[in-house]
Amino acid sequence: MPKVRLIDQDGNQAGVLTLAEALTKAEVAGLDLVEIAPNAEPPVCKIIDYGKYRYQLTKKEKEQKKAQHQVKVKEIKLKPNTDDNDLATKIKHAREFIAKGNKVRLTCMFRGREMLHPEFGEKNIHRFCEELSDIASPESPAKMMGRSLSVVLAPGAKKKANS
Repeated sequence: MPKVRLIDQDGNQAGVLTLAEALTKAEVAGLDLVEIAPNAEPPVCKIIDYGKYRYQLTKKEKEQKKAQHQVKVKEIKLKPNTDDNDLATKIKHAREFIAKGNKVRLTCMFRGREMLHPEFGEKNIHRFCEELSDIASPESPAKMMGRSLSVVLAPGAKKKANS
């Protein structure tokens, strides 16, 4: 006959009993016998109201899900000839995104003859990164992919600024 370690409805240890004895104790109490730790030796069972137990588990899972923040990647598109005022506005938006804990992908799009001078786009991207260096840092150097130059900024350069 399999043995189980029993915990009664008050949370007190009732000792190691056979499964049949544990089931009868649960029936007498008018509650359910629930296996809490199946990998333990012997397995741990508890006398509780199973419906209430399931409700508390789902409630705990919802709380944990609510507590975690999902990091989104926001994209800001530039052109190599984006004006200073427009760049300042885009920097302000990027600052807001990073302050909320999101990552920001900067993409500089090149069209037609603009491909002849990628350094203009690199200059804009570099300026953008410099402006945000107090609150964000690039995850990797800017990369040219086809007709666009992109870099991802992640929040959290505050630690580097202090040291």
